[in-house]
Amino acid sequence: MVRFDSEVAHRLVGAALADLAGRYGGTGDDTPLDAGQFDPPDGAFLVGYLAGAPVGCGGWRSHGDTGEIAELKRMYTVPEVRGRGVARRMLAAVERSARDHGRKRLVLECGDKQPEAIALYTSAGYERIPNFGYYRDHEGCISFGRLL
Repeated sequence: MVRFDSEVAHRLVGAALADLAGRYGGTGDDTPLDAGQFDPPDGAFLVGYLAGAPVGCGGWRSHGDTGEIAELKRMYTVPEVRGRGVARRMLAAVERSARDHGRKRLVLECGDKQPEAIALYTSAGYERIPNFGYYRDHEGCISFGRLL
């Protein structure tokens, strides 16, 4: 686990936003985020390493007011290691962290121009839910959820 405002997180999140900008235009994602939202016990941000190099990231933050739901944010895998199971391991680690902090459900927003992400989430047992969050009214927004 690292702080969301750490140097390694900034590099990976910057790459994630650049990837999203290439798919959707603009900044990639304008969802308001505060680094403190990813501090335990209300959240966590994780970085995955392969051969000592940071290759993936993902975090969760509390969602809603029940204390039982977490929202997945900033899942990303560097292109050089895609297809090697890094994203699946990152997702499992984020789920485990949220569950360890008492969350019973994980929800996320995704866009329709991210077929790799959609395939990952559906193969991991996520199901479509009503759109929520910053992009809920945007065309192409797809929201998913799963019990932990």
